[in-house]
Amino acid sequence: MFRVEQVKSLNDLEMEVYQYVTKNYDKVKYMRIRELAQEAHVSTSTVLRFCKKMDCNGYAEFKVKLKQHFEKGKEISATDDVTEVIDFLKKTTSEEFEKKLDMLTEVIVRANRIIFVGSGMSGIVAKYGARYFSSMGKFCLYIDEPHYPTESRFFENALVIVFSVSGESNDTIGHVIRFKEQNCQILSVTNTENCTVAKLSDYNIAYYVTYTRLKVYDITTQMPAISIVERLGKKLYRYTSEGTDHTSN
Repeated sequence: MFRVEQVKSLNDLEMEVYQYVTKNYDKVKYMRIRELAQEAHVSTSTVLRFCKKMDCNGYAEFKVKLKQHFEKGKEISATDDVTEVIDFLKKTTSEEFEKKLDMLTEVIVRANRIIFVGSGMSGIVAKYGARYFSSMGKFCLYIDEPHYPTESRFFENALVIVFSVSGESNDTIGHVIRFKEQNCQILSVTNTENCTVAKLSDYNIAYYVTYTRLKVYDITTQMPAISIVERLGKKLYRYTSEGTDHTSN
């Protein structure tokens, strides 16, 4: 609910209100403005200034937003339904999916350098992908933080394999744009092909599962992305060790 720039704008007294609110969500949503001011040891004017900096016209609007935020967090639950993952794994055995994996394997084989990219949970998958492909004989690097410097001739003409569930992360999109400016090919693994990262990519493979968020955190399953990594890695190994006729075995 509270953005970084909002919190940074608070003075010492307003920070007292912020500290009290964050520690007492359950109480504050029922408090009148005078009660909150008394508990936070500030004036009602300070509370109103705090509300304004939180983009609220007054204390009443602030309480509404606070209640919505609190109840939204309570409503969301993490389920362990694996139906979609099972459906995805079944789809990967189709002839069409096999052909796409074979085509992507050929792209990977031709690449002199491979960089795996992702942030958050997708960054963990990127790290796993680089380690997995390296185990298959194709040395790779990974980038899992947004401000990693990529203005280097080393990255020119590399194949960049990008992981992003939403395909709309500003950090990941920024990396993709910078890599494209260095003539890199982009292969993206996203939840849907109708996203910015996929549209910026030379190649895309999408897996289509339900987005799942727990408050502000994306907890969408990464099992399809990991499955794609492993399928491509094993095809890569067979391709390089046995020849091109064995990619679909």
